[in-house]
Amino acid sequence: MSNKPEFEYDLIVIGAGSGGVRASRIAAGYGAKVAVIEESRPGGTCVIRGCVPKKLLVYGASFADEFADSAGFGWKIEGTSHDWGALIEAKNIEIDRLEGIYRNLIKNAGADLFEGRGVLTGPNSVEVNGKKLTADKILIAVGGWPQLPDVPGLKEAAITSNEALDLKTRPDEIVIYGSGYIALEFAGIFNGLGSVVHLVYRGDKPLRGFDEDVRTHITEALQNRGIKLHAEQTITAVSEQSGKKHVELSGGEILICDTIMAATGRVPNTASLGLETVGVDVNKKGAIQVDHNSQTNIASIFAVGDATDRVNLTPVALNEGHIFADRYFGNVERSMQYNNIPSAVFSQPPIASVGMTEEEASQTFSEVTVFDSRFKAMRATLSGRDERTFMKLIVETATDKVVGVHMVGPDAAEIMQGIAIAVKMGATKADFDATIGIHPSAAEEFVTMRTPRKKV
Repeated sequence: MSNKPEFEYDLIVIGAGSGGVRASRIAAGYGAKVAVIEESRPGGTCVIRGCVPKKLLVYGASFADEFADSAGFGWKIEGTSHDWGALIEAKNIEIDRLEGIYRNLIKNAGADLFEGRGVLTGPNSVEVNGKKLTADKILIAVGGWPQLPDVPGLKEAAITSNEALDLKTRPDEIVIYGSGYIALEFAGIFNGLGSVVHLVYRGDKPLRGFDEDVRTHITEALQNRGIKLHAEQTITAVSEQSGKKHVELSGGEILICDTIMAATGRVPNTASLGLETVGVDVNKKGAIQVDHNSQTNIASIFAVGDATDRVNLTPVALNEGHIFADRYFGNVERSMQYNNIPSAVFSQPPIASVGMTEEEASQTFSEVTVFDSRFKAMRATLSGRDERTFMKLIVETATDKVVGVHMVGPDAAEIMQGIAIAVKMGATKADFDATIGIHPSAAEEFVTMRTPRKKV
């Protein structure tokens, strides 16, 4: 492939995160001349300030459970302590290594990397560091960014998930504002490593949009682990007194802490990209509006990943980027399928799901049959941990097809990945029943649930 003579490149990608790098590599593999622009560090949200460093901290915090549970199996472990600084340093070394890999992926694909903020100046042009680049097609893959609500004192006092990953010291007491997956994951991290954790949120339970039974189960689990829940509350003001943060709640309570973290959602990182100048359509949140081929209203400009606010998951961005490159540079007709995408919350205990919630299924089908199970895992029988695993299958009654699967408990994400294949292939409850379980394991419960809970 040779780029059109009037343009310097076939493709300019703004954003060197998961979606952007995947698109650039695949397009370059088809022979396209590609430029990649990144204003921060190659790797993007997931690798640099999201999934990867957060999961490393989750692993670090989970050892607290291992130490506590080991006593029931005869282990005597005394004098344990944790060095927060050592964990952060080790995490940083790993992130540096991964950034290097991403740089090499771009280089080895034959793409040119420009470091700086890319700004659209026309339907086929981008400016970076005062240099104008032109291309037949432009792909925007700039991801999302934490947002802070307009609360007096909050923006001056609060950190977000970005800064939480790089704190110099672990707070003795922290208030986390929010109840989405990021809030729950960091609550588990800080709680596991010894901080007193307060979770403040507007709803009656965490994780709005998740299956109601999952929400109920994780609420009980968080409370049992000592996380202090402040439901149906908002933060009305934050002030600093004698080096401490004073957090005023709508119910009148004042929480005093070392650190306050805002985990109240993310918005597309599209400000100051020149979208308005070029006329690219965005919604009120700043999300770039695209069609099923990730194309904007400007024929030469495309967008993938969190910048479009479709399904904000790293594997989705990867696939959107790959499909874009296949379609427009490899002449391979593919489209992204957004149904039955599995996801996980790396809270403690973790959560994983694929397919519909019970509420969604009940609104979609004339009748659904629900199977669920709550049980103490074998490990907990000796460890003494009073925490139960929860599993749930949602079946469309008329077809016997499994349309939703949910789990709260150890290894939920690892188990759900395999279950997701079956659901994506259209497995029925009879298929689950005909599958022999692996014994003894928690996962076998998914193929041994026989008695429906109810039909709705």
